Amino acid sequence: MLSKEDYLQNPCRATSIPYWKEVSISVPENIYILHADDFSEELLVRYTDVPYFRLKHDLQAVEPMAVPEGYALCRATAAEFAAHIHECYGNAMTVNAVVSFTERAVYCPSLWLALRDLETGRIVATGIGELDIQIGEGALEWIQVSASHRRRGLGHYLVRELLWRLKDIARFATVSGQCNNSTDPESLYRSCGFTGHDIWHILSKR
Repeated sequence: MLSKEDYLQNPCRATSIPYWKEVSISVPENIYILHADDFSEELLVRYTDVPYFRLKHDLQAVEPMAVPEGYALCRATAAEFAAHIHECYGNAMTVNAVVSFTERAVYCPSLWLALRDLETGRIVATGIGELDIQIGEGALEWIQVSASHRRRGLGHYLVRELLWRLKDIARFATVSGQCNNSTDPESLYRSCGFTGHDIWHILSKR
């Protein structure tokens, strides 16, 4: 098992996921996870590949950011988070799944953000962060903006606000996402101060 000390030396190179997940989640037998340094194109004969970036923020020089005009932070229910995640990703996110996030040891209510459009009253942007107190790691897990409200600074605000809330309670923050996502999340995170060059390949047996 990966030790905390080894993980902290280089979190994004040590694993493809936050430490708490690495030591508590079992990878299915049909899934193979490799860092780019260990990846070979020959594996694509037997596996399909989805590459993910993983970045780190040192939580230094973090500044607060004003809520974009026309929007307001609001409290959102598990059902509203589930509905918004489903809207943005088209996956089968359920209310029970979102509720299960709140039962984890890394649950931190101050890291659950929702933005409401003041004109329509709709929730159009949400973000969920988690906090591993033992490691001192904050992880940005779900950052999403409704398609009709993108390119308005909402994603940038969510990320910056989460970093601001983490700066006094965590040693560093990590985030990951699909490399080939059409919304280009990597550029968003880098613009908010995340750095690194680690790529992880999630391989599934054909």
